[in-house]
Amino acid sequence: MVDVSAKDETTRVAVARGRVTMRPETVALIREGRANKGDVLAVAEVAGIMGAKQTPNLIPMCHPLTLSAVTVSFELRENAVEIEATVTLRGRTGVEMEALTAVTVAALTIYDMVKSADRGMRIEAVRLVHKRGGRSGVINLE
Repeated sequence: MVDVSAKDETTRVAVARGRVTMRPETVALIREGRANKGDVLAVAEVAGIMGAKQTPNLIPMCHPLTLSAVTVSFELRENAVEIEATVTLRGRTGVEMEALTAVTVAALTIYDMVKSADRGMRIEAVRLVHKRGGRSGVINLE
């Protein structure tokens, strides 16, 4: 692990996005609340938040962080669910990995909850789109 003890504490924010592509019929199943396993987006939201909090247990060199806020939101498209996660803390290291993990775990949860209806789904384009705080300042990647 990198020693961050000499760094200044700043407010740090990271935003990540990704998507799960699927058939339009599968999006309709989610939109209408007809998935056999329950409310797909509600469960995926909780899973994404939990994933962000568990990042140092999943990624070996990540610092354990006390996160200030995690939000996970979704937008239903014709043939995809778009996912966005925002993670915030005041600390000495960034939260990019936590935001990326939140998106990925939310995507995996969506996949799990409707895989019986659509085996052709794809998890795609998981990426960091914004970070703020620390020495780098503000970085917009999209």
